[in-house]
Amino acid sequence: MNKVVAGADEAIKDISDGAVLMLGGFGLCGIPENSIAALVKKKVNNLTCISNNAGVDDFGIGLMLKEKQVKKMISSYVGENAEFERQLLSGELQVELIPQGTLATRCMAAGYGMPAFFTPAGVGTEVAEGKEIRLFNEKEYLLEMAFDADFAIVKAWKGDTDGNLVYKETARNFNPLMAMAGKITIAEVEELVPAGELDPDAIHTPGIYVHRIFQGSNYEKRIEQRTVRKKN
Repeated sequence: MNKVVAGADEAIKDISDGAVLMLGGFGLCGIPENSIAALVKKKVNNLTCISNNAGVDDFGIGLMLKEKQVKKMISSYVGENAEFERQLLSGELQVELIPQGTLATRCMAAGYGMPAFFTPAGVGTEVAEGKEIRLFNEKEYLLEMAFDADFAIVKAWKGDTDGNLVYKETARNFNPLMAMAGKITIAEVEELVPAGELDPDAIHTPGIYVHRIFQGSNYEKRIEQRTVRKKN
């Protein structure tokens, strides 16, 4: 099966209005920049986006928010995006904020084929509203459901033509979990090599999870918050 596609436009060509998307990355680190740009270009709308955060106003998922393409955000942190805040407060955007560990585990559960799991995170808070609570060893746990995403869109440092992926340092973040979890997984990579060239022991995502792969270009790799020490 040939998994290589020509580029981002071809990779996301069948993503239609109303789709549920997982988007890898943490802050602006390891985000699928080329695929997001293609989604903005395609003008697909009413999307539900599952991502640790919502980018910033002029980069990442923030570009889709700016174009009003996102109907609902499922995230754990959104504090760097003024447009997100505006849409939330005005009622234009549906938002589900969940603990970061719960977000990761809901991705993992989907990849493992588990429909749900119990966690103590969120008990006694707004996160627990409307959810089943059970007692285990005299401690309360919430029932959380695995995600059900149409597409997972991830970004890796290097991949091969069979879809095996290697992430670099902190860009690993949510990408491996999401790569397992989408019905269709799209991977963009900085470097695409022939099958067999990657060290098997270095592979983070096996190619069995990846349906489409392409080599991206022109990555900005922005830093969300640059903090440096003042000169003496």
